[in-house]
Amino acid sequence: MKMARLADRYRITEGGKFLLKEHDPADTAGMRSKGDASESLKELISRTAHLQDMLYAQDRWAVLLVLQAMDAAGKDGLIKHVMSGVNPQGCRVVPFKQPSEEELQHDYIWRAANQLPERGHIGIFNRSYYEEVLVVRVHPEILHNQKIPPSLVTGEVWKQRFEDIRGFERHLVRNGTVIRKFFLNVSRDEQKRRFLERLEEPRKNWKFSPADIHERTYWRQYMNAYEEMIRETSAPDAPWFVIPADNKWFTRLAVSSVIVQTLEQLKLSYPKVGAAREKDLKAARKLLQTER
Repeated sequence: MKMARLADRYRITEGGKFLLKEHDPADTAGMRSKGDASESLKELISRTAHLQDMLYAQDRWAVLLVLQAMDAAGKDGLIKHVMSGVNPQGCRVVPFKQPSEEELQHDYIWRAANQLPERGHIGIFNRSYYEEVLVVRVHPEILHNQKIPPSLVTGEVWKQRFEDIRGFERHLVRNGTVIRKFFLNVSRDEQKRRFLERLEEPRKNWKFSPADIHERTYWRQYMNAYEEMIRETSAPDAPWFVIPADNKWFTRLAVSSVIVQTLEQLKLSYPKVGAAREKDLKAARKLLQTER
């Protein structure tokens, strides 16, 4: 399968009729094994590095990659593998965990806005402002800790947050930030298998938290929240990609194909120097060639 077709296979730009049950977490687009994808992934990683170099040199666009998923879906490993070839100088990963006291003194988008990538850079949000319509929706008691005036927390709060997020992303897009959002769609059974692996392998024990088991009891509520989130915030210029996550090798290939497609669509190039600059370069070259 061509990589462009692979990227398009999981794109959601019109979320109105989106149903999560129609997306198989174990789908591999006909590929049978990690070996089938290994060479393609190497090529995509190399292509990403080249495109990112031009993105940095051109210094016009910013790229924001948003990763959302249930625990153990593979976000950290995905970032490590897919971005392994890029120059760290032009790429930054921002993990969003429980808000700090300072962050709770501001609106919920504030902490994300402070971490947006600058022009020429790729920013990766490991979780994001979307937690506000996911974990906060599943556990609405969290709203009480956000210091929002009680009169503003009404039955319309989730609708309003979707409106806020759409507006925030429109603003970013209109000012040169390219947004691609990924939901890593892992099945409940595969999550269980990965949790057991973390418990059984000492080198992975540190990854496990008892809270992970507690959150599994809310699986249905989370899936409903993800489904509505994708319905309400998918847009042509800020699409969601619902990526199958039961096979990590395929998840990495699919996400990498989206990143490459996105960067290629920007028609990136290295800056061209003007006549005056060209004259300076020729003079410098001459000096170096005649130097003893």
